[in-house]
Amino acid sequence: MHEIAQKLNEQIREINPYIYELLSDLGKELYYPKGILTQSAEASQKAFRFNATIGIATEEGRPMYLPVIQKNLSAFEPSELYTYAPPAGKKELRQLWQDKMQKENPSLQGKRASLPLVTNALTHGLSIVADLFVNPGDPLVLPDKNWGNYNMIFGTRRGARQVTYPFYAENGALNISGMKEALLAQKEHGKAILLLNFPNNPTGYTPTEKEANAIVEAIREVAEEGINLVVISDDAYFGLFFEDSITESLFGRFANLHPRVLPVKVDGATKEEFVWGFRVGFITFASEYPEVLSALESKTMGILRGTISNVAHPSQTFVQEGLESPEFWTQKHEKIDIIKKRALKVKAVLKNERYHEVWEVYPFNSGYFMCLKLKRVSAEPLRQHLLEKYGVGVIALGQTDIRIAFSCVEEDQIEELFELIYQGAKDLEAQ
Repeated sequence: MHEIAQKLNEQIREINPYIYELLSDLGKELYYPKGILTQSAEASQKAFRFNATIGIATEEGRPMYLPVIQKNLSAFEPSELYTYAPPAGKKELRQLWQDKMQKENPSLQGKRASLPLVTNALTHGLSIVADLFVNPGDPLVLPDKNWGNYNMIFGTRRGARQVTYPFYAENGALNISGMKEALLAQKEHGKAILLLNFPNNPTGYTPTEKEANAIVEAIREVAEEGINLVVISDDAYFGLFFEDSITESLFGRFANLHPRVLPVKVDGATKEEFVWGFRVGFITFASEYPEVLSALESKTMGILRGTISNVAHPSQTFVQEGLESPEFWTQKHEKIDIIKKRALKVKAVLKNERYHEVWEVYPFNSGYFMCLKLKRVSAEPLRQHLLEKYGVGVIALGQTDIRIAFSCVEEDQIEELFELIYQGAKDLEAQ
């Protein structure tokens, strides 16, 4: 093991041995090397005559570029586009994102979290968490209503053992007792990775205040039973809260909850700022100990350096420019309001009693999606029938569920959409 990795491990272990125990074998090996980038950073501060350290080409003191590319980006200086961004991301962007996170999450006030590190959007951020904390056979606890890519990220790549519990209880509320039981069942293993995604994909559900408090208390009780927990807040759809839910991330409530609990927030501009193709995400750790945060940041930078080197500089610049604009919040809330109106329209349309014989509606109050539980036909045959006969695309999930993304359907088209889904189901019933 490299001596830098050994020092980072000892730094964590001396202050909080539970966090050290959560690290995967790979996580323990990781470190940020003091190589070319470190030497280049020193040169940028001290090389006042010539800086011949970094692997880019320059011309007249600026990054070299092709005019055919720059002509479409003329609003930005070449130095904000063409040079390599730091492995952890642009410092200005990281600080802006932290400021935004503090503003939107009152529960974080007075608690210590790392400066967010920039990832290549959320999938990459989640894969970093998997690399840091998952050994083959480690339990990944998550609800049965979940994003299918989790299995690839944590299972196929890292060998996690997936442990699921029913997302909803029989009364339609969140099944918090099921979550707690699934975690307590890992006591012999001594460690679990809990993945919480709110607003949830695929259901579009976010906890109420009462449910949020119950989740936090359940995790505290599990930790008190001697189980070390990595608690991941996948906040991909953060900010899209429409009614009857908390309006902040649970990450802030998990911070400083218990020495055995390591909260990790994975989020991004991807959906929050409507820039899906920019691929700019963030990963943030919470701990009351600065030394633990510093070590985890160094290990994360080691993954970044050893995989993608750094996230694309132009995308970071574009997001930074948006966050700094005085029009940012006004424009963002305008777009959120459009999606909220679509969600409320869906709820109004689904009150039609004709539909009750064909499906049940899973509770939803946020995000991009909602789900139907089909009563008389199977999801995949209905999906195919809707495509072939009506030109309607939905996502089939298991035997009974279909997911509808109302985020990409105009408000005045929602009634027609559900009427076609209903008609498609009736077609299959008649066969």
